[in-house]
Amino acid sequence: MAIYFISQGRDEMPRWREAFNDARFVSPREITLRMAPGDCIWVMDDTEGWPQLVGELNRRGASVGVMSYSPSAAVAFQALENGARGYVHALSSPELLRQAQLVIMNQGIWVPPDLMARVVGGTFRALGGPDQAHSEALQALTERERAVALAVLEGQSNKEVARTLGITERTVKAHLGAVFSKFGVRDRMQLVLRLSRLSQSLVNAGQD
Repeated sequence: MAIYFISQGRDEMPRWREAFNDARFVSPREITLRMAPGDCIWVMDDTEGWPQLVGELNRRGASVGVMSYSPSAAVAFQALENGARGYVHALSSPELLRQAQLVIMNQGIWVPPDLMARVVGGTFRALGGPDQAHSEALQALTERERAVALAVLEGQSNKEVARTLGITERTVKAHLGAVFSKFGVRDRMQLVLRLSRLSQSLVNAGQD
């Protein structure tokens, strides 16, 4: 497995080299000639046409992450829509960069915690929720767990959920932990994807 960084117009960042001392810096044109399935490729969002490039690299079997000097939920969602598995601040610490790469190389999703709630909300809406199928998929939850799950899926932070439901953040975390356990997921993004698959299965079963 090789690690590549694609950036235009900026010098190599020392912390990138510290995080990945064997990484190679290449141009968008070079990467299409060098890459192989299974490689990890980080793309700066100042690269011209980066969404299309991310999509192409994803289709060719790479694990792709996007870096930004000004992270935003909108760009994070755009990156994930085009097949990226990670979205990080370009000035993140070497340790965090290594953690993010480990997650995306294991087919997980990495998004900064402060953006996760909004990205999850955008993803959930893009996948068609909430609807009757989603409601049926949530039947295994208690009434309060369903309320917390739906609020989280709509993009609310733990603090916002607590304020909306009139409970403490600790209680929100407890309910959310129970929801994750019942669905066999680790985080908000996995919950969105699992719920979407369950809902689609219910829809298909109803059509048979």
